Order: sequence, then C-alpha cells, then structure tokens
Amino acid sequence: MTAISENVASHRIADALRADILGGQLAPGERIRQEDLAERFGASRIPVREAIRMLDADGLVTVVSNSGAWVSRLSLDECVEAYAIRERLEPLLLRSSLPNLGPAALDRLAELADEMQGNTDVDVFMRLDREFHLLSYSGATPSGYLWQIIHRLWNTTQHYRREYASLVGVGLQVTHMEHHLLVDCLRRGDADDAERVLVTHIRRTRLELERHPDIFALDAGAR
Repeated sequence: MTAISENVASHRIADALRADILGGQLAPGERIRQEDLAERFGASRIPVREAIRMLDADGLVTVVSNSGAWVSRLSLDECVEAYAIRERLEPLLLRSSLPNLGPAALDRLAELADEMQGNTDVDVFMRLDREFHLLSYSGATPSGYLWQIIHRLWNTTQHYRREYASLVGVGLQVTHMEHHLLVDCLRRGDADDAERVLVTHIRRTRLELERHPDIFALDAGAR
C-alpha cells in the first residue's frame, strides 16, 4: 500500500469510527482493537494506527501507552469541569465568529432551530444541535487554538449530552427558545446578548447533568 493510499484509508477509517462514536454506536470506555479494525476495513495496521491517532487528537479516543485505545469517557467531575470551561470559552468563540457569519449561515441557523423544535427523535436532535452550534462558531478561524479546544470538548461530552437528551426529552421548550434567541441575537449583531444566552444555555445542561450522576455510572465498568 502506497503512502497516498494509506492516508486515504486512515481518513476513511477515522471518519467511520468518528460517526460510530458520535452516533452512540460505540460507548465511552469501549475498547478499540487494531486487529478488529484492520479486519473490518480490510486495511493494514499502519492506517488503523493513524486513524486512532487522529481520533485521539479529536478527543474521541484515549490511547494508553503500551496498553491500547478506548472510546474516551468522563467522570461526573470531569464532565462538569468540561462544561465550566465551555461556559467561559464558547461565548468568546461566538463573539469572534459573529462578524463573519453571512446571511446564508444565519438562515441555516434559523432553519436548524425550527427543525429541532419540530423533532422528537434524540438522534436527529443531536445531529441538528451539533450542526447548529458548530455552525454558529464557523465564522471564527477553524485552525485557531480556541476553536480546537472547544471542538475537542464538544467531542468528549457528546455521549453525555445524548444521555441527557434521552432523559429529559428533546421537546423542552426552554431549549428551543434559547436556540431561537441565539439566532435573533446573531441576526442583530448583538454579541453581548448572544454571549448571555449561550452561557445560560450551556450552564443549564451542566446543572441538569449534575442532577443525574447515574449517567456516568452507565459505562463505569466498560474498561
């Protein structure tokens, strides 16, 4: 296999594993075996190792030296800390993104807010919610340090957002109201209001997660 074909294979494997992890098919703490991936994708160990390395950099996989790789998992305290960081950093990223959000992006954000409000499926909600928030940050420099930190935090907390959504349901009117308020703030170019809405939006999820420590016990024995 040439270097180019190995690179293509590693990205193909990484994309498939990323979809499995973000979609909930692979649970936090679940072991990822190189030999299983090599067989599944008909690839050698080299692109498999590179795919795992990419997912490790994304925060989706945790690699333990001389031991193996597992789907990343968080304790309650770690998740609460991640959300506390998000509460402070995401408003900064949103403020940086706002001047560069054009009409097409703003229209799409409004469409996503409407679609989420009319949806009752957790998997669909998770996909739309992720697209909504990451699109709202898309005006910022994607290679910037702040974007990279937040993208990694979104990846590592994905499973727990999914469990939260399953517990409380995806029809919470306050959640949909906050999405629509964010769109309104962004359309008006009001970064201060947008930051306030976003902080409240993130904090409310953090507080709800703290009320459900059982979510973090679901995968406690996975390793």
